Amino acid sequence: MNSRSSVLLVLDGAQTGSIKAQLDQVTDDLLESLPPAGSFCASARRGLIARYSAVLEGNFIYWMTGAYLAARSEEAQAIIMDNLLEEVRDSHPLMLRKFTMAAHAQPSAADALAVHAHLSSVRLFIGRLAAPPILAMMAFFESFIQRFMPYLEELAQRQGSAEIEYTQVHGVCDVAHSEGLFRALEAELALAPHSPEPTDSLFEGVHLLRALIESIFQGPSSAFA
Repeated sequence: MNSRSSVLLVLDGAQTGSIKAQLDQVTDDLLESLPPAGSFCASARRGLIARYSAVLEGNFIYWMTGAYLAARSEEAQAIIMDNLLEEVRDSHPLMLRKFTMAAHAQPSAADALAVHAHLSSVRLFIGRLAAPPILAMMAFFESFIQRFMPYLEELAQRQGSAEIEYTQVHGVCDVAHSEGLFRALEAELALAPHSPEPTDSLFEGVHLLRALIESIFQGPSSAFA
């Protein structure tokens, strides 16, 4: 991976603008660590799509539900609920399933095992129901997904897929979702303005999720053309 992706985040106060800038840098580092989509062999393309699907299809709504259960402010709860309603009403997991199947990339046991350890760490983190760290993680993830969609779509197209509903929808809606989650984070942090969240605590989920994304990228081996 790009060596910059391992740089620790430093919180300059509790300002969401500063937080967003630092999380944008994590996304930059992750995306810069990827080789050109055309450099993958077919097996590596399939594996990356499959691992992404193994993580997202069965976990994203669970993570967002954890954020809702943890949130204390009415503003944060309303923002998260809107996100959940869209995910469920429009059946985003089905969109992802169709996308994955069209790319001939249904996850195998090996794909699930490749992400298991890091996925388990994120699940346990969500289960602690600490609102600001979860919201920081989810705001980062929504922003990352939006920027990752063109790359994922190109991988699928190189697999012979013409199914682009999932990538097109998330390339647009996750911009608003990320902005909303940053507002939700601001609302949660405002509940304790004199007790700013410690840096390590606030960004714990971001670090765990970054490691999970790296396991999606890397898989059990690096197999490029």
